[in-house]
Amino acid sequence: MSSPDAPEASQPGEPASDVSAPAETASAEPEREWWDDPRLPWRGKPGRADIACWTAIAVIGIYSLVLLPLRPVLLGLNPYVLVGLNGSRSGTVTIGAQAAALGDPWWPLGLVLATVSIVKFDWVYWLAGKLWGHGLIDVLAGRSARAARNAARAEAIARKIGGPAVFLSYYIPIIPIVIIYASVGAAGMKLRTFLIYDLLGAITTRILFMYLGYRIGEPAIRVVDLIAKYSWYLSLAIIAGMVITAVWRRSRGERAPLGGGR
Repeated sequence: MSSPDAPEASQPGEPASDVSAPAETASAEPEREWWDDPRLPWRGKPGRADIACWTAIAVIGIYSLVLLPLRPVLLGLNPYVLVGLNGSRSGTVTIGAQAAALGDPWWPLGLVLATVSIVKFDWVYWLAGKLWGHGLIDVLAGRSARAARNAARAEAIARKIGGPAVFLSYYIPIIPIVIIYASVGAAGMKLRTFLIYDLLGAITTRILFMYLGYRIGEPAIRVVDLIAKYSWYLSLAIIAGMVITAVWRRSRGERAPLGGGR
């Protein structure tokens, strides 16, 4: 007679029951937080300053993209508005030409507007370098080998000569200015020192562009009038070029190129 506690024998043709099945041990990996992304410049959980700075960089990018196709229209309507928005070289040249050809007495205002406008966002990239060091440079370089080489070259120049690199970034177009600003911030340059070199580079180049317009005079005015006549066509062409370039770079897995001198 079998014991009541004995396991019941399996019937012929039935598979033996697995009474010792192991417990499930596989556990799903925890989901990453939104900020825990190698494509972002910080390492670790960002603070308020990190988020504010990253948001400012995004807003600057949107501002620049929106303004780009409007430049021909604004140049034809009022060059003072254009230089006040982005320190435009063509707008500065036009103001100088108007001073020569039309006796425009407001050209000093144009010089001030152009200088202040061209530097108004630069401190954000200095702050980004101070906050994240090489992290921002890695993000901007992306997966493009050429951009990475340019970034490394600009970073080496900035760390070697400091403030003069900020000044020279206005005159040497091949230097990525954002990398220069971030590098000097990461190297510990004071904001006051950075702004002094930045303003010197901005005002000297705007003076040169305005003087160029003054020397050209009437022919420059005729060119601006021609641009004004076809400004909307130029704006549409710029938009089309932006879309085509974005699609092409996306297909190649590249980021947008770094900015050069201004």
